[in-house]
Amino acid sequence: MDLNKQGIEYMQEGNYEEAAKCFSQAIEENPKEPIYYVNFGNLLSAVGDPERAIAFFNKALEMDKELGTAYYGIGSLLYNQEDFMKAKDMFEKAIKAGVDNSDTYFMLGMTLIQLGQTKLAMPYMKRAVELNENDVDALFQYGLCLAGESVIDEAINTFLRVIELEPAHSDAFYNLGVAYAGFKNDNKKALEMFEKALKIQPEHVLAANGKKIVSDALSE
Repeated sequence: MDLNKQGIEYMQEGNYEEAAKCFSQAIEENPKEPIYYVNFGNLLSAVGDPERAIAFFNKALEMDKELGTAYYGIGSLLYNQEDFMKAKDMFEKAIKAGVDNSDTYFMLGMTLIQLGQTKLAMPYMKRAVELNENDVDALFQYGLCLAGESVIDEAINTFLRVIELEPAHSDAFYNLGVAYAGFKNDNKKALEMFEKALKIQPEHVLAANGKKIVSDALSE
C-alpha cells in the first residue's frame, strides 16, 4: 500500500502519530505532490492545530490553485474560528473547483445561515439533501430555511423526514409544533408535537412555552 493510502487509513483509525509519519515520508519522497499537503493539513486539523493546518493547505494551493479539497479544509477551519465571511469564500471556491459533495454544500449553507442570509443558504441546503437524502443535519437545517421563508408544507415534510430518520430529534418535533400552530392553525396537532419534544427532552424550554400557549388556546 502506498504511503498516502496508509496514512489515510491510520487517520481513520485515530492513529495520528503513524499517519503523520506516512504523510511526512510521502512529502519527503515527492515534495511536489499537493494532495500530500492536503492530507497532512487534514491531520493537523484533526489534532487541533489549525494554524499549521492552514499553512499546509496553502502550500497545496501554491502548487495547484484548483485543488478544491484544500479550499474546503481552510473553510472548515475558518468556520470553526467563526470567521464566516472568509469561510464562505473558501467553500465557494471549493465548489467552483469541483468538490461537488453534500458536506461542502452543507457547510456553505451553514456559513450563510451564520451570516444571517437564510434565503441564500436554502439552495445549498437543498443541494446537500439531494446529494445525501439521509443527512439528518442537512435535512433539519433545510427545514429551518424553508420555514424561515414560509414554505410551510415543504418544511413540514422535511421535518417529518428528519424524525423518520432520527425519532428522538426533539427540535424537529418542536418546529413541527410551531408550523402546525403558527401556520396551519392546528393547535391539537401542535400540542402533540410539543409534547413529543418534551418527552424526548423534558428541559426543552421553547417546547414547554409552545405547549403552554396552545394548551391555553385549546382551553378557551
